[in-house]
Amino acid sequence: MSKESGTVGVAGVSVGAGDEESLRSRLFGDESGLRNVGLGLLGTVAFLLVWHLGALAVGGILLPTPLAVAQAFLTELTAPVTFVLPVLGTEIPATRLPVKLVESLYHYIPGLLIGSVLGIASGVAMGWSGSLDAALTPVTRVLRPIPPLAWIAFAIIWLGVNHNGAAFIVGIGAFWINFYNAYSGVEGVPTDLKEVAASLGVDDDLTMIRKVVLPAASPSIMTGIRTSIGQCWMIVVAAELFGAPGVGFQIINAAQNLSMDVSVAYMLVISAVFLVSDGVFRRVEQNVLEWRA
Repeated sequence: MSKESGTVGVAGVSVGAGDEESLRSRLFGDESGLRNVGLGLLGTVAFLLVWHLGALAVGGILLPTPLAVAQAFLTELTAPVTFVLPVLGTEIPATRLPVKLVESLYHYIPGLLIGSVLGIASGVAMGWSGSLDAALTPVTRVLRPIPPLAWIAFAIIWLGVNHNGAAFIVGIGAFWINFYNAYSGVEGVPTDLKEVAASLGVDDDLTMIRKVVLPAASPSIMTGIRTSIGQCWMIVVAAELFGAPGVGFQIINAAQNLSMDVSVAYMLVISAVFLVSDGVFRRVEQNVLEWRA
């Protein structure tokens, strides 16, 4: 490095001293990132070791070892079953674990989508309209504390023990999460922002909501959607308590038969699916909220 020029040469390239750290990071990686990865691996190994020792201490029946869970996962992943295509009724060969996951998605996705759309629409409407808010606030305060599982009896009576009933339960959970996030997002839009928009010619409610309120409230709305993606997987397991087919039912059924390794394997499947869906939505959220950067 030259003290006068303040540059450093790497492979014939001269760069400023201030860029040396950035260049080293690109060439050799971020030391803090590598350190975090190492600590994460160390923590994971320690967790698996404690899990293994704990399983051995109780005999490996009530708590299966990590190896037993891995073996159960492979068994469920490769066990042949027949899958009936919806609507078409055609039978196709498949394996058990993917089939159970698809069965859960039959009520997870409709429940999540319908509940989220209705929740966001209701939250935006009540957050914007003072009259509507005053009229419906007593109703929302009465219904909100009721947990989604309390509606299982009505789901069975109204829709039956099937995907529709489970989707109903999931939809209730998604509705309230998105409702309150959308409501608080709209309610938190600065008055100054709406006044500026009005001074620029935005003089009707629909245009104000579409061009000003929704963009300003979008961070809160997106947070609600992302939260419901994870929370609704928890609700799926509980919604399948009454017999709707899927991953949650497999967890409960396996536990009742003391096949705890199978039960834990399906629990980890839910975790993996959530991590993937959360990662995908995080990218969507970053693109939608790119204007904030």
